Formats: sequence, structure tokens, C-alpha cells
Amino acid sequence: MASPAGSADDGSLAAATERLGRLLASPTGVLIIVPALVILAGVSVMVLGRRATSYASESMARAQLASQAADVQHDIAFALDQAEPVLKRMGALADPAAPIADVAVRLHDLQLGRPGVTNLSLGFPDGVMRGTYTSGAEIGVQESRIASDGTHRTNYQITGSTSRAIGETRTDYDVRTRPHYVAAVAAHRRTWTPPRTFFTTHTTGMTCAEPLYAADGNLVAVTTVDFDVGALSEFIVRAPLAGSRTIMFAGDGTILAFPGVAVPAAAKQENRLLVHGDYADGALEALFVAMGSARPTEQAFYTVHADDGDYLASVAPIGGLRAAIDAPLDWYLATLVPEDTLLGPTHRLAKQTFIASAAALAIAMGVALVFAWNLVRMRRAVGVARARAQSAEARVKELGSYRLVSRIGTGGMGEVWRAEHRLLARQAAIKLVRPEVLADPAHAAKARERFRREAQTLASMRSRHTIELYDYGVTDDGTFFFVMEMLDGLDLDRLVRTHGPQPAARVIRILIQACQSLAEAHEAGLLHRDIKPANLFISRAADEVDVVKLLDFGIVRVVADEQDEVATAPMRGPAEPTVPLEPIIPETASARSRERLTQLGAVVGTPGYIPPELAAGKTTDARADLYALGCVAWWLLTASEVYRRTDEATVIQLHQTAPIPSLRDRMKGWLPNELAALVVSCLAKDRQDRPHDARTLADALRAIPIPADHAWSDAQAASWWSHYRPPSTAADATDETAVERLVIPAPSEPAESATAPARPSRR
Repeated sequence: MASPAGSADDGSLAAATERLGRLLASPTGVLIIVPALVILAGVSVMVLGRRATSYASESMARAQLASQAADVQHDIAFALDQAEPVLKRMGALADPAAPIADVAVRLHDLQLGRPGVTNLSLGFPDGVMRGTYTSGAEIGVQESRIASDGTHRTNYQITGSTSRAIGETRTDYDVRTRPHYVAAVAAHRRTWTPPRTFFTTHTTGMTCAEPLYAADGNLVAVTTVDFDVGALSEFIVRAPLAGSRTIMFAGDGTILAFPGVAVPAAAKQENRLLVHGDYADGALEALFVAMGSARPTEQAFYTVHADDGDYLASVAPIGGLRAAIDAPLDWYLATLVPEDTLLGPTHRLAKQTFIASAAALAIAMGVALVFAWNLVRMRRAVGVARARAQSAEARVKELGSYRLVSRIGTGGMGEVWRAEHRLLARQAAIKLVRPEVLADPAHAAKARERFRREAQTLASMRSRHTIELYDYGVTDDGTFFFVMEMLDGLDLDRLVRTHGPQPAARVIRILIQACQSLAEAHEAGLLHRDIKPANLFISRAADEVDVVKLLDFGIVRVVADEQDEVATAPMRGPAEPTVPLEPIIPETASARSRERLTQLGAVVGTPGYIPPELAAGKTTDARADLYALGCVAWWLLTASEVYRRTDEATVIQLHQTAPIPSLRDRMKGWLPNELAALVVSCLAKDRQDRPHDARTLADALRAIPIPADHAWSDAQAASWWSHYRPPSTAADATDETAVERLVIPAPSEPAESATAPARPSRR
């Protein structure tokens, strides 16, 4: 039973509700209470909308600034990492007696296509200096020699594979007195200079220098690579928001790059480094005051006040370790974003909300509709802002008919992704070449033509032992992509590193399949030119096992073109990225008559597998690929290269002149005499002594008698594959249930030796 007190409370509540209802229905209620509620609701919505829009705008700005800093750090690291391979290759040119005509062309080609590299030089103890220089978009070569009347400098223009002297001047330049030369000789090892101004251009840059010594300890030369910080930052230090400006500076306050702002004349005349005080920029001054002497160890944000308004400032370290000496690269990226850029949408939204609220007071019957419309508008604006930030990553994972699932590997030129067709659910491997790598408009048309030729050549290959191409194209943002079959297995480099030397019978089966792919390519008039264990892949498909696939046609050439080419490009080093830049693959053998496209920044061959004629710069034919295949057979049988790897120049020279070692002394187990003879014939220095073509070699391999107790049967192969499991890697962590190792066709680093530690092969 309810108590009397409870009944009284219920009655009071009902009475109060009735009185409120009558008040709202009265003229006073309509004129005062309803407008007051509308005003309260309008003000509340305006405040909440302002906060939400401000938060969304600032969050998007911070995300864009963080992405910009990450891109800059990646590209700066990629650019500076070029010093290691370039210095190694310059060592082969460190001979003052070498003809300048030959050295000039090789120096020119070595710098070509390397972002941020502004000069290469060779300085000799007698004062002779040979190096490149940049004049506009052209790369020239100079030679300086010291005489009694001063230093004579001769400039050379490079056209194709020839050089021409174009003028001589006299200066007081002496390479032996330059800071980089003195520092390298004093340190007796590779050194990096702090930021400095260059002798001729007066721009800010840094130099990596390395002294070279003879066996008797005497100095031979000092090789250098100059990086222009302004050139490094041209295509990566871009302000991500309208009205903002970006500055790159060193930890001591030196301004390294300020895109879009002219260098102050006083600093240029004094040939000194720039500081923030050289610029009449109040926001920049305020930022350095806000930071003080401290420098952030991770991205930090500051609010700075200047005469022209307030700014949101982002400061992010983009350093790392400089190669060889573990010295910190104390660089920072600062971006100043005007507050008006961030709060502009918020101000516009506040104005529109006020107008809507005023209209609601004037038109009482339409206040609810106006309020709802305004609220929907605000939610839509905030929703669009948030959706753009949240869907940015999702949008980049859509490529044509394919959905990018996870990244398998990455390099300086591009990336490789595991992908899935949206409708067919078929898995594929997609190789992407980033648009900024091919950003030069002068080469865009040729780059597309080369890309088309490579794709059409792969598509025309019918051998089941050649990697299959599904599709290729160029996205709206300029990204080039290949869509290729996904393979389940491992390359021959990984096979030997993980499982040791292979039985001779299995090696014969592998070589026969490789010959089938090469035979088709050679008959179409194409040379692969980079046959090595990392480019031969052994896989399984359904019930078939030990299926060999030939990968990476990125540096293939037409035989007819080879007859006119002197291969002066340096060999690919073990630390270089292997995603090819601007591939050259003609569509058919008939393309021989077309204009040949020169590949910018290309590298040809791998030192441990280089044919003697290609290493010597002579013309090549299909037998060059058979020489490299003989080196692959040696690797499979012995788990070592033909000539022990010390350095690139030495192993290349050995391939040209050294006698062939004894294969039987290098391996254990059964080795038929016929197979040993075939491997040795493939490795003949004179190509006339090698097998005539790939089909001839395949027929000779099939004819080798294999005793039953040494055979590699289908049952043995199936048993091997039943126990094979790919190693787990971080790149495949997005699919924990997968038992297949997803590998796509991009070459890996060449083996250093048979005893080197095994590393995951990422494509």
C-alpha cells in the first residue's frame, strides 16, 4: 500500500508539470521561454561546434605535419645513403694517369639521377682534382691541375658516352687545402663534414670524404660526395597547409633550407652559413625564442606569437646516424602554420550559426527547423573533416581493381605489396614505383614508355618458368605499378643460405628450367643481364614442386642495342636498393629498330655473377647470361661464389682474368663429370668456348646420366617441400594464419660468402 506522503509527492509533481505546460502554451511562454531555449540551444551548439571543428582542424594539421616529417626523414636518409656505394665505385677511378675522357663519362654517369648529390670529386696528393659540377639542369665534369702560374681548370661537356672540352679558366683552387680533404687525411678514414658553404655556388651543403691508401700506406686519393641541402629539400620540404612555411635547420641554429625564400644578399656575399636572424621573419624569430637552447627528441608543437598573428609551429627531428662513423645528423624540420589557416572554417561556422539563431528568434514557428538544419550542417562539416583524416590511409590502399593488403618490402625507389583482386579474390604481388622518384617532367614521357615496354615484354613471355604479369599501369597521382603472380617458395640465395649446398641431381633440374625461360627470352632477342641466385625462385604450385621462376626483368636489353653499347655503368653493390628506376624493356624483338631509351641511374649486373665481357665494357650476347647461370650452378653446388668476395673491384677483376677454381675441390658429395664440365664451359672467359645457347645447354643437362642412388626423384622433392615452412616475419604479421611465404619478384642483396649469416629475403 502506498503511503500518504508518496501520494502527496506524486500529486505535487503532476501539478508542477501541468503549470509548466500552461506557461509554455501562454503568449508569455512563446515570446520568452521558447526564444530563450532557442538561444540557449544555439549558443550551446555554436560553442560545441566551434570546439569540435577546431579540434578536427588542428588534429588534421598535426597529422599532416607528422606525415611530412616522416617523409622528409625517409628521403633524407635515402639520399645520404648514396654516399656508401658511390664512394666504393669512385675508388676504381682513383688513378690520375687514367684518361680524363673515360673518367669524365663515368663520373657523369655515376652522379646522374641521384637526388641531392651535387658534386663528386677525386683529389690527388699532387693537387690534381677531377670532379663533376652542376650547371642548371646539366652535369659537367672538370679537371684542375696546379701549375706555376696558378690552377688550370678545364671543363668537359658529356654527350652520351663521349666528353668534349668546352673551356679553360685559371683559379687559386687547391683541393689539398679544402676542409673535406684535410679532415679525411687527418682522420685516416671516411668522414662527414658539418654543414658548410661550397666554394663556387655559396650554397649550404655537407660532404662525405674518404681517403684511399696504397698497400705501402701512401695516400692515393681522397674521394668525395657533396650533398646540397637545398637540392635535398627541393621535392621533400613542402609546406603541407596553405599559407604555411617550412624551414630545415641544424641543432646549432644554422638554417639549412628555407624553400621559397631568397638567400639574404649579405650572407651570400660573406660566404657564410645562414642563421634565423638573417631573415626578417617575426614568426621564425618567435619560434627560436620559444625553443630556447633545447631541441626536441621527437615531434613537438609550439604556439608562437608574431606581429602578423599567432602560429602553430611543429618541430620534428629528421636526423639519424651518418654511415660509417655513427655521428648524429642533428637536423630538424620546422613548419609554421598561421592560426587563420586552422581556425578559418571555425570562424565561418560561428557566423553561420549566429545568422541561423537570429532567424530562429524572428520566425518562432520555424525555429526548430532552422535549428535542426544548422545542427545537421555543423555535424556534416565536422564529419567530413574527420572522415578525411580517418580515410586517408584507406584510400592509398586501393589501387585499380586491387586492394593492397600488407606491405612486403620497401626500397629507396618504391615498395612491394601483397594485394587481392576486389572481385576475384585472387592474391597478387604489386610493385610500386613512387611518383617522386620520377618527378622530373623532362623525363616523364620516356619513363612511361620504358614502363610500358617492360610490362609488354613480361606479358609476351609464355614460358611457365618466367614470372607471370597480370596487369600494369599508372595511377592518377603518377604511381607506376606492376601486378604479378604471388609465389610460394624461396629464391636460390635463400635456399642455399638456409639449407646448404644442393644435390647435383636437383641442381640439374633447376638449371634445365632456368634454361627454358632464358631460351624464350634469347630467341626474342632479349638479354636478362642480372642472372643470380636472388633472381631465380624455386616454388610449389598445387601438386607441382621444384618449379623454377626467373624474376626481375628490370635491366633487360635488346641484343641489337647491346651491339652499340659500351657498358660503363657501375656494378650493383650489396647495400643498394634493388627496385629498378625507369626499366628498359622493349616490347618485342622488332623494337630493336626503335630509338633506344637510356636508363637514368641504372646499374647493370652483380659483381659475383658478372660476365667478363660485360665487366670489361664490351658488347654482350646471350652467352653472357649463360656465364652468370654457371655462377649460379657453382653457388648451388658449393654454397660459395666462384671467386671469394672481398670487394667489388677485386671480384670483377677476377672474373675477367683469374683461372677457374676446381669445382670438385669446393664441394662434397656426388658430382657427375658431365655436370662439372658443363659448369666450367659456362664459366669460360672466351664466350666462344661456352655453350652456343640456352637450349643447347638444357639438352646437355638432360643427357647427363644420373644413377638411381643419386637421383632427385619427384617423391624426394615432394618430401622436401612437405617439411619446408617459411619463416615468420614482421611484414606478414597481418595474416597470422598464412602458411605460405609471400614473395614477389625484386632482387635481393648478393651473397657475401657461404658462411654469412642467413637473412630474411624480403621482396
